[in-house]
Amino acid sequence: MLNKNSDNGLIMTVNLLGVVIAYGMLGISLWLSTDVPLSTKGFWAISVMMLTLSLVNFVKYRFDERMAEDRIQRIEDARNEKLLEDYVSESR
Repeated sequence: MLNKNSDNGLIMTVNLLGVVIAYGMLGISLWLSTDVPLSTKGFWAISVMMLTLSLVNFVKYRFDERMAEDRIQRIEDARNEKLLEDYVSESR
């Protein structure tokens, strides 16, 4: 179990590094593009931030949905186990 958590931490770190590099490269390209007016650069930056916010919310809601499904499955498993246990104890 400890190994799984460290793998997740490593994957999250690599993904975070990729996001930081992508934002850095985007910022540099916006900064160095001299043909584009500042208002357009601002609009692009706001668009990227809103896209990021939407993606974070999408992942959060998918994660919440998966956790809810997992919780329901655990409750059903526990209920089935209890029913089987009661059946076995009654049949003796």
